[in-house]
Amino acid sequence: MNEIILAQASETTFSGLGTIGYGLATIGPGLGIGILVGKALEGMARQPEMAGQLRTTMFLGIAFVEALALIGLVAGFLF
Repeated sequence: MNEIILAQASETTFSGLGTIGYGLATIGPGLGIGILVGKALEGMARQPEMAGQLRTTMFLGIAFVEALALIGLVAGFLF
């Protein structure tokens, strides 16, 4: 009976670590996207004529930062 309880406890602990790891992996990209969008909006407010170019660069930056979150998701599944 005790062996079954210990086996169940070890399984839930291991699967919980992947969830916690992915949660920690999303903190960086979340902060990065927030800073990136904030600075792009600040640049658009300072120079409205550059809004189109800043918007394009912002979306490229968001795509690269979001790739980090996807790498964190894959790493969570692997480990």
